[in-house]
Amino acid sequence: MENSSLPAALELKELHGVAAAFESPDKLLKAAKAVRKSGFTKVEAYTPFPIHGIDDVLGIPHSHLGRIVICCGALGATAALTLIAWTGSGDPLLFPYWTGLGAYPLVIGGKPLFSFEPSIPITFELTVLLSAFGAVFGMFALNGLPQLYHPIFNFRHADRITDDQFVLVIEKADPKFDATECTRLLQELDPVTVEMVEE
Repeated sequence: MENSSLPAALELKELHGVAAAFESPDKLLKAAKAVRKSGFTKVEAYTPFPIHGIDDVLGIPHSHLGRIVICCGALGATAALTLIAWTGSGDPLLFPYWTGLGAYPLVIGGKPLFSFEPSIPITFELTVLLSAFGAVFGMFALNGLPQLYHPIFNFRHADRITDDQFVLVIEKADPKFDATECTRLLQELDPVTVEMVEE
């Protein structure tokens, strides 16, 4: 196992946490379980591909993205139906004449001014459109993207995280964080390397 500690001059710099690289997803999962069992709560994993079960091990809650998407979809459906009713209705039950809200009350082919059935395609399209926008922009917002810098970039083997390294970081924000104790704990978990990562 390779080990590197910071020189004394660098110890005064702000730390982000202590990182350990592992050579396989199984070793990372085992290490994450051990770290969480030791009482650490601010723990993050960086992997080249998704690892089944890592969210539960790290205590990561379920994403709120679904709620954002359903709200955007409901907004799209409501907006579509409102627009259709407004543009084609002179029906006093929908938009009374005195409100001046009925836009183009045209009778075409004896069809009603507003009917739900022919409104389905537009409603569907706007629901899907706003749901897609909610999914994309909600994902960016929840992930804090775009993020041009992250402290993990200071990890010596950060370039291998997208290739073949599995990195576990105990962050300084953890209430139990102690650099020496965290380093010792991670070294006992059979890592490839352990090092302190600057902010």
